[in-house]
Amino acid sequence: MEILLVIVALFFVATAGLGALAVVKTKRAVQRGLERHVPQARRMVEDTTLRATLTAKKLTQPGVAGELAALRLSLHTSVDSTRRMLEASSAEDASLTEALALCTRLAEHARAIDGELKLLEREPDRPRAQARLPELRERAERITHSADALRWAAQDRARRFADDDLAELSRQCETEAGALRHWTAPTVGASREPKAFPPAG
Repeated sequence: MEILLVIVALFFVATAGLGALAVVKTKRAVQRGLERHVPQARRMVEDTTLRATLTAKKLTQPGVAGELAALRLSLHTSVDSTRRMLEASSAEDASLTEALALCTRLAEHARAIDGELKLLEREPDRPRAQARLPELRERAERITHSADALRWAAQDRARRFADDDLAELSRQCETEAGALRHWTAPTVGASREPKAFPPAG
């Protein structure tokens, strides 16, 4: 009887331990998922808000303020589009990892220039802001050009791979279609009529 009680107690302890372990693992998995997805969602909201704000400023504010907003919008759109495209494509094409690293470095420079442009938007001395604008525009355009070049090259690479894959698939389909059309001719004297099966009895 005592042995039975010990076995039941051990079974209860083991079950409780496994249940606790499952709860802890589930909790950790949920936390990892949240840690991964919450920043992405936050960044998406921030990007959308920033883009809407810059578009509104570009359209409604004349002069230097409008030019600064247009420059920030162009810079942000180019780098962000390139980053998202490379992140999505690098999972399938490992050779894009280096391009993604370069894009990350470009994004750091873009953030620095965006900070300077933001400060210039609040500069009360309009002639000073106007004087600094050409140099910042030139730096921003270099980053935009580099980001665009990475994105376009990755798009061309993906299209080339898709074209090559489609050409190979078409060749295989043609080969298979030819094999399906190839059948042996019936032997001489053989009946061309299909054989009748005996009635089911």
